[in-house]
Amino acid sequence: MRTLLLSELFPPRTGGSSRWFWEVYRRLPRSRYRILAGEDSRQEEFDSTHDLAITRMPLMFRSWGISNPRSLWDYLRAVRQLRQLVRREQIGMIHCGRCLPEGLIARILKLWRGTPYGCYVHGEEMNYASGSRELTCLARWVLRGATFLIANSRNTESILRDQWDVPPDRIQVLHPGVDIDRFIPAERNPAEREQLGWGDRPVVLTVGRLQKRKGHDQMIRALQTVRRSIPNVLYAIVGDGEERTYLNELVASEGLSDQVQFLGEVNDQGLVRCYQQCDLFALPNRQVGQDIEGFGMVLVEAQACGKPVLAGASGGTVETMRLGETGFVVDCEGPDRLASAVIDLLQDKDRLIRMGEAGRQWVVEHFDWEALARQAGSLFDGEDAQDKAPLAEVAAR
Repeated sequence: MRTLLLSELFPPRTGGSSRWFWEVYRRLPRSRYRILAGEDSRQEEFDSTHDLAITRMPLMFRSWGISNPRSLWDYLRAVRQLRQLVRREQIGMIHCGRCLPEGLIARILKLWRGTPYGCYVHGEEMNYASGSRELTCLARWVLRGATFLIANSRNTESILRDQWDVPPDRIQVLHPGVDIDRFIPAERNPAEREQLGWGDRPVVLTVGRLQKRKGHDQMIRALQTVRRSIPNVLYAIVGDGEERTYLNELVASEGLSDQVQFLGEVNDQGLVRCYQQCDLFALPNRQVGQDIEGFGMVLVEAQACGKPVLAGASGGTVETMRLGETGFVVDCEGPDRLASAVIDLLQDKDRLIRMGEAGRQWVVEHFDWEALARQAGSLFDGEDAQDKAPLAEVAAR
């Protein structure tokens, strides 16, 4: 019997969850794992670069609920396609990239065919679901039917346990990680910094989708204070998203066009170069409504490249660092404390170096993808063993 990863989020889609799934499943035995991923306009080019057994289908739904007839149709179509793949590939276990919508697809299929499933849980999607009675009911139904749940942080585990009443013995915590052979420290390179448009300026870098919870706006507002102490500071932003227009307008209204640089999405090589050449990495995240930062893989990537990190005191970001040694968390609900932390760090170059070196060591010891993939494989093997009887019944159908 084979195991199927069912996820809308998978490369070439960018983002922490996409990278997490790619890095884990590409390290697992090809004969035992299949992938059913969402469609993307760049998928043909990407899929020609690897040998994973991957099938693509539409997984971006109009709504995560089913009260809308069009959304219900989306789910039913997906369940039919999944059922065909499960039969054809002899799938005995499904790993769902999220509780909704992927988990709901698997839950419906379980009613139809009996195929067991487990779900990855990232934190923010559960908080989002809790804001709707319909989504809350659907999410609870999915959680009850799952064989196991994989939380990306202790913070997410506590959300499942305390807010969704999931028994602790059904939750496993698996942190996302980093490729420590690719995300590596490098010496300051004047030529590369010139190509990036940074020159010799002190650079604060943020990598992430331009969405409100990431806190780009708070860092932009903090620059008004930071530049009084560090006049030539530059805030470089890698990523794109729905907040781009608003952030552009904010930069203009604050008179900071010379201090903020939007780099858009960059390839992996360019991303590593940005991490290596910046002076400080910041993810000034905060909770917006029910939306939180579940973990913060970019904080791990930056530390792997030998950079100190600064994050908002929200969600699971504290779990990515050794507090006070490799990074700090601050209240990013407003710009003042953020500005103070940035100034303190940028003005102490020796401290930046010490923190960067400690961050590299911390990540190598705790977040190496090779070790995390082995941990995931062991967990999956154990869950498969628990489901031997149900799987035998499935095979007979």
